[in-house]
Amino acid sequence: MKHLKTTHVLALGILASLSGMAAAQDLPSQVSIATEGTAAPWNFTSPDGKLEGMEIDLANDLCARVKIKCEFQVQSFDGMIPGLLAKKFDLIMSGVTITAKREEVIAFSVPYVSDVISIAVMKNGDLAKLKNEGAVSLSEASPERDAALKTIQEALNGKTVGVQASSISAAFAKEYLKDVATIREYKTTPDQNFDLQSGRIDAVISDNSTIETALKGPGGDTMEIVGPKFQGGIVGSGQGLGFRKEDTALKQAFDTAIKAASADGTVKKLTEKWFGTDISVK
Repeated sequence: MKHLKTTHVLALGILASLSGMAAAQDLPSQVSIATEGTAAPWNFTSPDGKLEGMEIDLANDLCARVKIKCEFQVQSFDGMIPGLLAKKFDLIMSGVTITAKREEVIAFSVPYVSDVISIAVMKNGDLAKLKNEGAVSLSEASPERDAALKTIQEALNGKTVGVQASSISAAFAKEYLKDVATIREYKTTPDQNFDLQSGRIDAVISDNSTIETALKGPGGDTMEIVGPKFQGGIVGSGQGLGFRKEDTALKQAFDTAIKAASADGTVKKLTEKWFGTDISVK
């Protein structure tokens, strides 16, 4: 009986090994990762043309763990999901928030970070009187959520608000501000920030870490974050890699790598380096 049990355990071990080998064989030797290249500190292009940022560093780490050669492909944010489905590249890593609507067409990895969205205005404008508040969840109805939404709806009534096209900030603005403010969409967050500083719009909505980085950049000292921040609900459940739904082995491999990078503190270290704070998923 002991011999039979030992044989059974060995058989299971061999099957598990073969399964792992099959999974590895299902993986390509090289993948192309789409990233925007204009969204500091997530991903951006340095003056010498090199891609840098938290996601670039993390992608290189994950690819080493998966043992796949990775190359980056710069792609406008609004063209990322269509480009992925058209097989112009193999996965997306560009601060893409995981939402139910996006999950209808693509698959996401487990999240590697979780950010909130914020509102930025000019310090010398009338909107600067809004108090900078903490984050409010949109996941379910609550007095806090209703009060926070009412605050920004009243403040932005009749104003022009800038958002990045196809972003979660754009979805948020269309959901809660479409009958309140004029919503102007931009290709990149630097474009919307420039128009805010130039007086062409009254406010911008974006993920908090991107705004915090803009405040440290050219003209950023004239801007400030105001009002409540938002998370959950339409704002999503963190940022993850995007995959075609049929690429299950590739997704599984990167899921495993993200979990390992989270567990050993790599994601925490990279977010603290690039964002100045830990926004890794615990």
